[in-house]
Amino acid sequence: MPMEKTFDPAAIEAKWARLWESRGLFRPHRPDATPFTIVNPPPNVTGALHIGHALDNTLQDVLIRYERLRGKDALWVVGTDHAGIATQMVVERQLNERQQKRTDFTRDEFVDKVWEWKATSGGQITRQLRRLGCSMDWSREQFTMDAHFTRAVVKVFVDLHKKGLIYRDKRLVNWDPKLKTAISDLEVETHEVQGGFWHFKYPLADGVKLDDGRDHIVVATTRPETMLADMAVAVHPDDARYKSVIGKFVELPITGRRVPVVADEHADPELGSGAVKITPGHDFNDFEVGKRAGFKPAEMLNMFDGDANVIQTADGLIPAEYLGLHRFKRDGIDGARELVVQRMKETGFLIPHVDKDGGEHDAEPRTIQTPFGDRGGVVIEPWLTDQWYVDAEKLAQAPIQAVRDGRINIVPKTWEKTFFNWMENIQPWCVSRQLWWGHRIPAWYAEDGRTFVAETEEEAQAEAGAGVILTRDPDVLDTWFSSALWPFATLGWPDDTELLKRHYPNDVLISGFDILFFWDARMAMQGMEFMGEVPWRTLYLHGLVRAPDGQKMSKSKGNVVDPIGLIDQYGADALRFFMCAMESQGRDIKMDDARLAGYRNFATKLWNAARFCEANGIAASTSLEAPAATLPVNRWIIGEVADTVAAVEAAFAAYRFDDAANAIYSFAWDRFCDWYLELIKPVLSQKPSPLQGRGLGEGHEAVPAPADGPLSPALSPEGEREIAETCAVAGWVLDQILVMLHPFMPFLTEELWTGLGDRADYPLITAKWPAPNAARDAPASADIDWLIKLVSELRTAKAELGLPPGARLTAHFPASLKDRADKLAAQLDRLARLETISFDPAPAGASAQLVVEGETITLPLEGVIDIAAERERLTRALAAATKERDSLAGRLNNPSFVERAKPEAVEKARTDHAAKEAEADRLSAALARLG
Repeated sequence: MPMEKTFDPAAIEAKWARLWESRGLFRPHRPDATPFTIVNPPPNVTGALHIGHALDNTLQDVLIRYERLRGKDALWVVGTDHAGIATQMVVERQLNERQQKRTDFTRDEFVDKVWEWKATSGGQITRQLRRLGCSMDWSREQFTMDAHFTRAVVKVFVDLHKKGLIYRDKRLVNWDPKLKTAISDLEVETHEVQGGFWHFKYPLADGVKLDDGRDHIVVATTRPETMLADMAVAVHPDDARYKSVIGKFVELPITGRRVPVVADEHADPELGSGAVKITPGHDFNDFEVGKRAGFKPAEMLNMFDGDANVIQTADGLIPAEYLGLHRFKRDGIDGARELVVQRMKETGFLIPHVDKDGGEHDAEPRTIQTPFGDRGGVVIEPWLTDQWYVDAEKLAQAPIQAVRDGRINIVPKTWEKTFFNWMENIQPWCVSRQLWWGHRIPAWYAEDGRTFVAETEEEAQAEAGAGVILTRDPDVLDTWFSSALWPFATLGWPDDTELLKRHYPNDVLISGFDILFFWDARMAMQGMEFMGEVPWRTLYLHGLVRAPDGQKMSKSKGNVVDPIGLIDQYGADALRFFMCAMESQGRDIKMDDARLAGYRNFATKLWNAARFCEANGIAASTSLEAPAATLPVNRWIIGEVADTVAAVEAAFAAYRFDDAANAIYSFAWDRFCDWYLELIKPVLSQKPSPLQGRGLGEGHEAVPAPADGPLSPALSPEGEREIAETCAVAGWVLDQILVMLHPFMPFLTEELWTGLGDRADYPLITAKWPAPNAARDAPASADIDWLIKLVSELRTAKAELGLPPGARLTAHFPASLKDRADKLAAQLDRLARLETISFDPAPAGASAQLVVEGETITLPLEGVIDIAAERERLTRALAAATKERDSLAGRLNNPSFVERAKPEAVEKARTDHAAKEAEADRLSAALARLG
């Protein structure tokens, strides 16, 4: 059947996604081929496709489709993460809607409810990835809570514990009082909060005074409630004001606790009073100061329970009136903060802040960078608690060396410095979470305090001995711990499977730079520890997708873009191509609807070009190599194909997705659609169109039959040969475009590939990558490139002079161009639209001068246009454009405007200036052409 007139992305996307997957074409059987492996960053099972997912997975799909076309045994591992906190929250929220809560059920009953939720609602994002065109091996879809994966997670924990690389310790964690669990740094968001800066007097004990006679040290804090657990005051060791009291004590107001004055470089002499209150149980910096001061973590004071309510410290010095209070004011009831400030004020230990008008206030107003839990939505409390930790410092050594010696290639290279800086200063990794959903920690405790870590309870019991009562650790593992095993546990580890042998190490990992440390680095640690080899040979880090104004997308700003909505509007192919064309190493991507619409138009243009080919008897090629060609236009386009294939391959080798996309775009739109199809119309016009009279949409028409009727007896054998050659070359070139474009626009290209030829058993997704076995034909390229430049210059001149594109002019060529003009006579007649070509000298008078490759071609204008009127029009337009250009330049050269105006206003001024500058240049050129 002939192709549809209109390109409709929605009509073909669902069809091909279903056919590819149902026929197993995402993982064709290629046991003897070179393996190529990618694993996807597993999205949360609770998730929906966001624009970052769209970028990340598009880049992966482009690579996997490219390598599949190159004949490799391409495996793209797909799966989802169980997302402990997020999933538990979703299910608990559903329970709350039914007036139930998690604790109404046993742990096992609640976990069963989570599995029920996953079975009914947990597949949204995988369905959306299919809409994007992701050619993952869906037949082996993984889940981090699957039985085989859980076995791998437990084994890793136990083995690391046996090696001393996992241990239990008391340290500070990011505690979410709403979720009642420790969370990772990635799950902490910093918000600006309007708060206060309180100044307190801490009296020196034992009658000690400072050199200036004061009997107290002034400290300042944004968290006055934490003074209930203060354990020291720190001063800089070189601060002359405090040298005499280092090693002395202060007696804290309210609690009466005696705490030492310690010397530590954490205290900045230039900041405030130079003295800092130290609460090691509730501040990460203070924790380190406390350790340096000699406090063991077990000795550090904790003043909050898991809800952030005040509890008694180990020394029993917090007054009873504070116990049970929340840390902040809540539901109109003062919290510990408000009571501390009130009591300090009442006892004269609060130093009021005096504003510029002389007014007194309890605190100095401050904008404070405050950590919030991204899901709980409350202020994070640094909390001293017992957790399980991984010795990340030791595990980091092998990946550091692998990056240094090139076994792991980080792209772009600029990220290596960041990688080394973090890995060389890495802290212990807290891997326990206080949740019910997740991989439960395989540790059991005896009543006498002993701990037994084993893969099963039976093994733990055997180690503990008969009669010893064991209680299992209630915590689960951080989801980053399990996802760190993704490159090898998804392939069957700890079993020594054939899949594991063949596809580990993976070839490439593509990820956002924002999870370099939370996931990428940890995969490198675990992969090298348990497999003895890097998890992947290349780590490609892409940027963020930002709003059109460059801001980071967030729900609070209301600038989040839904990729499914973009697919509905523009088609998946256009969105994919946009992502690749804009993905320039090391740079973020700004959303741009105009570019998306442009790539949808690109798809439509190629569709119409394919319909033109179909209408003129140009069909699918049967040759991988370029057909034999004698006509310059055909030899030229074959060379263009060879150059484009080389450019695309070079771009892929360097992970330049933008260069690869732009190379095929430029060739398909400019060289093939705009020029080649026009250049071959004189050849095709020698025969009738098989679809004569059928409308072909914008851009191309069926070439009309010659006047003497179908298959004119006058058609010479040479003409027949030229037609056959041109149809063969055009069909081959279109096939090469479809293959090269397929990784970027899989739906459109597969539809055209199938529609243009009978190859149902040879779908494009498993076709062969171009191998033209041809090179650029220098003489043919020189001729056609000259023709294209001439026609482009002629069209520009007509536009500048206000002439219609179809206006036929007389042209005077230098005699040196006669042979070339004769050779290209048919193409010149069709494209240049010249009335006559003369090789005599041009007559005197006004004319337009075209300089093409150093040769001057003259177009007499006497009698064609009103020279004086045109010169006047151009002069007025040039003056207006110049005035506006210079006005914009003045604004941009004004530092006040550039520094104070909104960034989008400055950017618009730059864009407008560039446009007016180009307009002025164009008008100047037009005036110059008039002579």
